[in-house]
Formats: sequence, C-alpha cells, structure tokens
Amino acid sequence: MTTLGPLGATHTALDTDTAVAAELEELGYDTLWLAGGQGNNLPRITEVVRGTSRIQVASGILSVDRVPSASVASAYTELPAGRFVVGLGGAHGARPLATLGDYLDELDDVVPPSARILSALGPRMLELARDRASGAYPYLVTTDYVASAREILGAGPQLAVLMNVVAETDQAKVREVVRGGSLKFLAGMPGYAANFRRMGFTEADIADLSDRLVDGLTVWGDFDAVAARLREYRAAGADQVVVRLDGLPREWWPELVKALG
Repeated sequence: MTTLGPLGATHTALDTDTAVAAELEELGYDTLWLAGGQGNNLPRITEVVRGTSRIQVASGILSVDRVPSASVASAYTELPAGRFVVGLGGAHGARPLATLGDYLDELDDVVPPSARILSALGPRMLELARDRASGAYPYLVTTDYVASAREILGAGPQLAVLMNVVAETDQAKVREVVRGGSLKFLAGMPGYAANFRRMGFTEADIADLSDRLVDGLTVWGDFDAVAARLREYRAAGADQVVVRLDGLPREWWPELVKALG
C-alpha cells in the first residue's frame, strides 16, 4: 500500500521551481500533491520526482475525463517505484462511478491499487477508493466527515485530507479570504454541494457561503491554533493532512513538520 505520512503539501511555486520541492523533502514533508487543474501535469510530476530523491509526488488530481489512462500508465512505469502516487478523479459525466471504474480497469495491469488514490467525497466513491485504490483524498470537509469517512474506508486504506488554511487571526478577514477563493465555484458543483448537505449544511449556507459554512471548512489563526486544528483532523482519522503552502509564512514550513510529525 502507498505510504502517506502525517503531512503533505501543495505549492504553486513548484510549477517553475523544483528547488522548492527539494527543500520540502529536506524539511521532512512526506508527499507533494501537485494540482492537475484542467490539464495534464504528468510532465511536471516527472520533473519533480527526478529533481528529488525520496519524497512521494502525488497528482492531486488528474482528471480521468481529460488525461488518457495510457499516459498515466506510461509515466508511472518510467518513474522510480514508490515515488509517484496516482491521484485520480474528475469524472463528471452521467455515470461518474462507472467512468472511474472503467479507467481503473485500464490501469490495473500497470498501476496497482496500492499506488493510486481517488478524489472521493460521497459514500459510494469512498467505497470505490477503499476497494480499488489505496484510499481517498477529499477536500473541504469537517472533522465529523473525516470520522465518518474513516468508518467507510476501514482501518487499512489511506485518508489524506486537503485543508484550507489561512494564517490570519482576524475572523472577518479569514472569511473574506475564503469567500474570495475557490469555495464559491466549488459550492456550485453538484458533488461538493451534495457533500456539504451530507455534513449538515443547509441550502442557504451553500448558496450564501454562510459564516457557518466558511468557518466549518477552514483552519485559521496563529501557528499554534492552526497546528492544534490540524491535529484534530488527524485525531478524527486522517492519515495525512495536506496544506497549501502558498500564503503561509515561510517560517511555518519547518514548524508544521515538527508539530505534526
């Protein structure tokens, strides 16, 4: 099974600066999650793996609607064993579970379940992540969600949770930052909206990006408050918490490893 340690990171500087990846590896981060966006970031993953020596590099997330399975299989076979974690998702058609299942079928002979992880939110997708991958990689979730996801996944599969972290002690400013980010767009996507409802948020919370919704999905405060909140996600059942390093004070980078290691 793919091993994911307690702390992962994603950072847009990696687009052009593999030295940042090497720095994070030296600091002790376990996994770099390189966002796929709307395209194919396999060349970027290859560059970062070859520019480092130990750290796992995960695609977070490659869209199965956009990236051919043959391209994923080719990249996987060309890289050192255990370094590339194949993160998959983005099946947005009428039958997303079937689409993702068919894609996994195409990878089975090359990329083992232990080397892949699925972007999963709902119960059926979590079950697929449990049965056909090493685990799940959800985003915008509460600690209660993490506990319920752990129940579905069971003790063995991995649960890596991407966090919204804002290094700000003024709650009004935190809410402004979060509402100006990706939450507004994602709240309009059926999969995320359905998961917000499953977590107990109302239609009004989702439509208005209410304080309750923003506060429930955001880790914020000074360093000690952020570290304590991230530890709560670990205690709820997350094997790894993944932080976006963009916007966080640089001096936090090594301290987060110490606090969560």
